[in-house]
This record gives sequence, structure tokens and C-alpha cells, in this order.
Amino acid sequence: MKKIFGLALVLSIALVLGACGDEETLVMGFVPSQDSEEIADTVEPLAERLSEELGVKVEGKVMTNYNALVEGMGSNQVQIGFIPAFGYVLANQEYDVEVILKSIRFGSSTYKAQYLVRSDSGIESLEDLEGKVWAYGDKLSTSGYLFPANELMEQFGYDSPTALEEEFFGGSVQTGEHTNSAMEVYNGNADVATTFDDVRTGLEEDYSDIMDKLSVLDYTAEIPNDTISVTKELDDEMVEKIKEAFLSFNDDEEMIEIMNEVYNWDAIDEASDDEYQIVKDTYEKFRDSISIDDL
Repeated sequence: MKKIFGLALVLSIALVLGACGDEETLVMGFVPSQDSEEIADTVEPLAERLSEELGVKVEGKVMTNYNALVEGMGSNQVQIGFIPAFGYVLANQEYDVEVILKSIRFGSSTYKAQYLVRSDSGIESLEDLEGKVWAYGDKLSTSGYLFPANELMEQFGYDSPTALEEEFFGGSVQTGEHTNSAMEVYNGNADVATTFDDVRTGLEEDYSDIMDKLSVLDYTAEIPNDTISVTKELDDEMVEKIKEAFLSFNDDEEMIEIMNEVYNWDAIDEASDDEYQIVKDTYEKFRDSISIDDL
């Protein structure tokens, strides 16, 4: 009994020390919208600057996908998440993750998803997508999957995203991120890609003809912009410091340039949970088909 008690005491101390260690470093999680190594290099100065502002070490970490970021925040392995609207909704409902800030792009706090097709494909309407191959980045992507799928389900009478993929489309491929989806269409491996607007601009440097080869078939309804969200374990004082630090970057050209390079953010603004109600309402249709447990 003494041995068991002693072991329990040692484990308890280890857990306490581990928790103290976690408080000394804040992990800031990103999902890949482009090459992961490029993002990691780009956000390093951002992490360094946040470390100075907050008085604690901040580490930038590029996650493998949206699910990894949501789960990372749920387990408190990631405390600050650059997380899209749909991922935020899941993280909020499952793990009480709190949105504190949102991105501003082109002066707007909303954006649209686009349907990209090859210009020579002969596809002229959403109806023409029937039987075609669909490329999307991730099932937890708001613009890459949730909103386009919801729109197509409503327009063509499907009651689930699974039915849409299996009965409307002739095939689908999950690519991991938006640029990969666009390139699947560019290379002729898929007929349509659903991405943020306009993913092509980030590919022009390497593919000078992409604006000509790929055309925007249509757009979705407006989508709330990406979030900066935090875990419930952070105390109010630290959350306020994080918020103030990011908002101060609006007056820092170098920091905003980094945000723009990573996610095309032009500015940062305060955000509240009620702004994402439209995403919550849309997600209700997907609840039985998409879960973070099986992605």
C-alpha cells in the first residue's frame, strides 16, 4: 500500500510540474493553407514578437490538418489557434474554445468560397458538376468543404454530405489544403476545387498561367472570417494580453505583412461567438456526417 501511495504521490508531483512547465510556453497553432515549412518559417518572427509582448515563451506550430488543431486545443497542447470558422464552431462546442479575434481581408470580416474549374472544361454551371471529380482540402474547412457542400446539398436535394459525394459527384479527393485542391484541377486530376477566394493569386509566382487555365465557376454565400481563438485553460488576464498584443499589430507593418503572407490577413479585429451563428446553423446539417473523432 505504501508503495502504491508513494507512486501516486510521485505521479501527482510530476503532473503538477508538467502543468507548471506548460504555463511557461504558449503554443500557437496554424493549419496549412500552403506549404507547412514555409508557414513555420514565416510565423517564427510573429512568435518571437508575441513572446516579448506577453512575457512568456510563444512557440508557433503548424498542425497537420484542421482536426489536429481542434484536438490540440481540446487537450490544451495548443493554447492559441488560428482556426477557421467551422473548426472554431467544433472546438467551441466540444472543448469550450473561445473566439477573441477575427481576420479582416480587403476591409471585410467575411469572405466567399469559390468553385474553380479548368477554363477549357466546358463546365458552365453548378449543374454541370454532376458526375465530376471534386477536390477539397479538409472536411473541417469552412470554405473548402462546409459551405460549398451545404450549398450543393440545398440546390440539388441531398440530405447529407456523404450522399452528395457519392451520388452527385463522380468522385472526390481530399487534398489537405486549398492550394493542393487548385493544383489538382490545374493538373487535370479533378474537375472542380472548392477553395477560399482567390487561392490562385498565391500560386501565380510558380504558375504564371494559372489565372488563364483556371476559372471561377461560382461563389458561395458570405462566410465569417477566420478566428484567433484560445483555450478555456487560459486565465482572463492572459487572454486580454493576447488580444491586446494582436490588436497592436494593426499598427505594425512588419507583423501585418506576416499575417498577410500566411493567411492573407490585412488587419485584426475583435470577435464574438454570436458572429459565427450562421456557421453553427449550417453545421447542424453535418453533425451526423462529420465529427472530429472520425477525421
